[in-house]
Amino acid sequence: MGILQTIFKPVKKDQTKNYTEFRELGSYQSTFGSFGKNIYRSADVRACIRTLAQHTSKANPISSNKKIEKLLSIRPNKYMNGKAMLEKLRNYLEIKNTAFLFIERDDEANPIGFYPIPFASFEGVEYMGNLFVKFTFHGREASKLVVPWEDLAVLRKDYVFSDIGGESNEPILEPLDVIKTMDDGMKNAVKSTANLRGILKSTKAMLAPEALKAQKEAFVQDYLNLENEGGIASLDATQEFKEITMSPKTGTAEEKKSYKEEIYTYFGVSEKIIKSEYSESEYDAFYEARIEPFLVELSLELTGKCFTPREISFGAYVTFESNRLQFASAKTKISMVSLVDRGLMTPNEYRQLFNLAPYEGGDEFVLRLDTAKTGDQTTGGNEDAN
Repeated sequence: MGILQTIFKPVKKDQTKNYTEFRELGSYQSTFGSFGKNIYRSADVRACIRTLAQHTSKANPISSNKKIEKLLSIRPNKYMNGKAMLEKLRNYLEIKNTAFLFIERDDEANPIGFYPIPFASFEGVEYMGNLFVKFTFHGREASKLVVPWEDLAVLRKDYVFSDIGGESNEPILEPLDVIKTMDDGMKNAVKSTANLRGILKSTKAMLAPEALKAQKEAFVQDYLNLENEGGIASLDATQEFKEITMSPKTGTAEEKKSYKEEIYTYFGVSEKIIKSEYSESEYDAFYEARIEPFLVELSLELTGKCFTPREISFGAYVTFESNRLQFASAKTKISMVSLVDRGLMTPNEYRQLFNLAPYEGGDEFVLRLDTAKTGDQTTGGNEDAN
């Protein structure tokens, strides 16, 4: 039994035939499949997506329910840890523009597992007035599974026409095709110019085809043989070789760079971020534009799907935070020491910025005496006030 059969409860056969197509607002057709071309095969696309996934995976889950928090951070399912789950979820979102996280529950509806769904296509269906999503999976099994909407945390990008999923990555296909064409042109140019091309002319009278062929083969064997280390061949007075110069046209480096920049812009990742050559301000901009929105949406989805409305009204939540201060410069980190003696950061939180181990008592807030409340300076400079 495969992974899909182990995490999903099978749907009764007599129920599947009763599912009806889910009609979205505006009668939008809610059936989606993977686009015709796999953008993940592109090295530039993969560099962008890998960067987004790796930085996203550093976030730490925090929840009012410590069991859920521990589950998400350490082992959300038996196949992956918390970091791997976030990375996989972000990969799915960037490749397919829609990512589903299945919430496995026990008999009392408490979350006991979280699984990113590796779907090939999905379709919204209705049964007895409830919304379900029918997934089709890759592989020989050609599996189809139906999952209740309430058990799915859904992340979407380019969320426009559909109520369920995001749009495809079709706009990026054209620049990818151009880059592929440029790469193929360069490869073909190298192959064509690596071999000598020309015409071997004989001054003898009309030769039989067999004699011409023998002359050509002898010349090739002598001149183009790899064992000819000197690179020199000899011709007699009856032969003349005229080389044909090949000058294939290929795209310029500047042209290719402009198309690569188009891909970077599409994914919102700069070349400096990809190469880890960013400055502090550049990383802050990247985090706020590309990492934080993902974490906010995932936090809202899991809060809404892991807890009942009543639990949420009493403050139940799931959120993700990422300590981007780790990427600040040493000068910035040192200047933040004032936050410790003003009670805005504990000593251990400050030590964490320098990857230093916490110490006992370091989780207590420290407050300078000159920042105490007015009238509460019992150990300050007002001993003689009375």
